[in-house]
Amino acid sequence: MVLPTPQMGIEPEFWVRVLLLDDAKQCTIGSQSPFEVVDAQTQTRKALFDRTDLPARVEASAGKITIAGRTLESSQAIICPDEPHIFSLNGDQYRGKLKLIVNPDSSSFDAVNLVPLEPYLAGVVGAEMPDYWEPEALKAQTIAARTYCLYVKRRFGKKRHWDVSATQTNQVYTGLKAESAQVWDAVNSTHGQVLICRQPAGTEDILPAYYSSICGGHTENSQRVFGDSFESLRGVDCPYCKEVAKLDLFFWPMAQFDQSDVTARLMQRFAELKPLGEIVGIKPAEQSDYGTFARLTSVQLIGSTGKSHFLRAENLRLTIDPGGQELKSTICLIVKWDGKWAFLAGRGWGHGVGMCQHGAEGMARQGKNAGAILQHYYPGSKISRAYRDE
Repeated sequence: MVLPTPQMGIEPEFWVRVLLLDDAKQCTIGSQSPFEVVDAQTQTRKALFDRTDLPARVEASAGKITIAGRTLESSQAIICPDEPHIFSLNGDQYRGKLKLIVNPDSSSFDAVNLVPLEPYLAGVVGAEMPDYWEPEALKAQTIAARTYCLYVKRRFGKKRHWDVSATQTNQVYTGLKAESAQVWDAVNSTHGQVLICRQPAGTEDILPAYYSSICGGHTENSQRVFGDSFESLRGVDCPYCKEVAKLDLFFWPMAQFDQSDVTARLMQRFAELKPLGEIVGIKPAEQSDYGTFARLTSVQLIGSTGKSHFLRAENLRLTIDPGGQELKSTICLIVKWDGKWAFLAGRGWGHGVGMCQHGAEGMARQGKNAGAILQHYYPGSKISRAYRDE
């Protein structure tokens, strides 16, 4: 299978900085072609490597970067491979360039992939959704992912040296291994398309187009989960995901966590909880009732000192189980069980805001196109263009 070689000359505004490694001590890089190393601070060429130097080990020491035994003078360097503009990091291949940034501790570094938006999306869509799903579901996923990326880049990118992470903290990105002909068809056929909606000020602009795997039957209002308010991020009914999701994913088994571990994780993340002491009670504070089930949106934490504190239910979930592999959603009951916190009667997977991925596939199987899918999950939104086709 021959996949397209993306254009690399797109405007810098539409390049994405993807955090691949955080506080790394070392890594291994490679390339299909010779590459040069550029000082990211002065933009001068520092060294030229050919394939005989690869794979090359990268380390940080005394505030400087060492590549294949050569110590550079800079604390920031950009690996720039020649055509086809592909490099590898710890064995995984990515398009674009690789920026290495030494951290303030002088002995660790971050690795950031600099990549145009469209090839970035090709590495997201196939990681976030099976590429054998319906083409219209893949297109809807692509437009949502493109919109989400640009929103996060605009809101948070100016404050840090990366725009989005490569993990589910933002959206999963795995580079070339996520690419396929079906994924590239979805990316190319929606080139530059984003979602816009009415903003609080009355203007129209892009929104954080959140999405999750399985909403469980009804999506959730973003304000109750993330605290932001967008007209197109209100909850909607979803009868579609139950028809697509495997039964043991739609309904997940009981998850249990030691009471002391739950307290420790909460205290580590939220300093304001320390006056509570041991967490001895977790009670529903707010929930969205959908008749046959309800999604917790806020909980009251009760401490051994008698003090209490309110916390968003999604923050509780991802603090207790950061990967969300056991505690899959906040559609559940919480009880004490033999020195542990037990989460029962769970359904759905993810935060439940925006597009339900399994629901999108269900709609596509019923003949709905990407526009209809997106209109359902982001009501009142419109498809616009971030930039024109080349």
